[in-house]
Amino acid sequence: MKRGGDLAVAALVAVVALPLALLIAVLVRCTTDGPVFQRQTRTGRHGREFQVLRFRADGDGRLGTLLRRTGLEELPRLWNVVRGEMGVIGPVPARPDQVERYSCRERVRLAVRPGLTGWAQLHGRGAELDLWYVEHRSARLDLHILGLTVLALLRPSPDRLRAGGDRRG
Repeated sequence: MKRGGDLAVAALVAVVALPLALLIAVLVRCTTDGPVFQRQTRTGRHGREFQVLRFRADGDGRLGTLLRRTGLEELPRLWNVVRGEMGVIGPVPARPDQVERYSCRERVRLAVRPGLTGWAQLHGRGAELDLWYVEHRSARLDLHILGLTVLALLRPSPDRLRAGGDRRG
């Protein structure tokens, strides 16, 4: 059931965001040297590694800053949801070097697909928040997180704007 919901949400967002994604791709291509996308290795469910795509938002130029501040650089991750490597809601997708340092308790995060958004992404990022989500996950909690995410997108906080989004590499 969760997978069906992930696909439905990803399809809806993709249809709405496709014109914006195309515009971003053209702007990145026209204003920077190099590829439009950047690939990064992340660890997913059951410890399987996969590649996430993001729009390249290099440097301190206006476009890169805007993409990082709004989180739009992460829009291509919808493809990872379609492929089944990520869900819409779940723990933060971790780098392999982070997973190597997980304690036995933290490895619980690998029991579920990482998400585009989640409890930790909304409440300050941290292993404990991801663990709390995994231990308490339910359809009701996922709907709550989805609602909070929509509100956060409609009213970005000053902290997120200052921090510049996810810049962990």
